[in-house]
Amino acid sequence: MIVVRKNLSQAIGDRVLFPDERYFFYLTNDWDTPAEGLVRKANQRCHQENLIEQLKNQVHALRAPLDSLESNWAYMVMASLAWALKVWWGLLLTSEAGRWQLKHGQEKRKVLKMQFGSFQAAFMQIPCQIVHSGRRLMYRVLSWNPWQAVFWRFLNQVQSQPMLS
Repeated sequence: MIVVRKNLSQAIGDRVLFPDERYFFYLTNDWDTPAEGLVRKANQRCHQENLIEQLKNQVHALRAPLDSLESNWAYMVMASLAWALKVWWGLLLTSEAGRWQLKHGQEKRKVLKMQFGSFQAAFMQIPCQIVHSGRRLMYRVLSWNPWQAVFWRFLNQVQSQPMLS
């Protein structure tokens, strides 16, 4: 058992406004890892709470807004597929070797950790004008956002992948 005491008191200068000490308990059967490593490992697992919160409040996958069991199931499946699209998007981004490897690797990690609302705004809700001329469709992007370079790199990556048959 590991016990961590945190002093969360709020103070102005030398005067304590709100004294607050909290104790955190970690139970484990891992005898080999040092205490600091176990606390770090436990804190990294807390990211699951953020994922559940996003599925609940941003994607609305854990809500049942419809009137029958089958329609609620379909709604949850569609919301989960939207979440899976975000993860698939991030995993498909490659970090090229050489000059841009560090930057592309950081962008990939940011996309994977991105909240679903931010993902929608950056990659899905891009204002676009669709023009049909000369037997082809042209998509004109009408605005700029900081994620546009990642968007174009993703499209190039998808176009270079062989199609499954």
